[in-house]
Amino acid sequence: MAQKNVLWFNEVTKKDIDQVGGKNGSLGEMFSQLTEKGVNVPNGFATTADAYWYYLQHNGIDEKLKPLFKGLNVKDLKQLKKVSNAARKMILNGEYPADMKADILSAYKQLSGYYKTKKLVVAVRSSATAEDLAGAAVAGAHETYLNIDTPAEVLEAVKKCISSLFLERAIVY
Repeated sequence: MAQKNVLWFNEVTKKDIDQVGGKNGSLGEMFSQLTEKGVNVPNGFATTADAYWYYLQHNGIDEKLKPLFKGLNVKDLKQLKKVSNAARKMILNGEYPADMKADILSAYKQLSGYYKTKKLVVAVRSSATAEDLAGAAVAGAHETYLNIDTPAEVLEAVKKCISSLFLERAIVY
């Protein structure tokens, strides 16, 4: 799969967890297999692991995080909270690469068209590559934003999902 910032549910399956995470892989499977059988599965799209790293690299955050995490004692909750808040702030203050921003906005517009509305209300949720794997139980550990209904809110919610600890992509549906 060539690097993409956004993948639609009909483009992914559980085999794509490394690019879209567990929730997205499952939603892709359900959308592709059940919609044609009359089951109402919401359509949507996912930002990819490549997009996550692209965002970090575009803003130099990937390099800024290395010294921040060096020597981190995850058992020291005060230190963990301080480092986590600093990392999140860096991510939230970053700017989207122009093509990534355009891809997300275009996908939201297409999704709105799919549902024949200009102001589609969506949920934006995180989906990490380490969730829904054998031995990993992180359900509900990441961000979810409901009642998002403007392009600006979609961009903000995706950025907040990116800033979630160990998050790599967001789902919009």
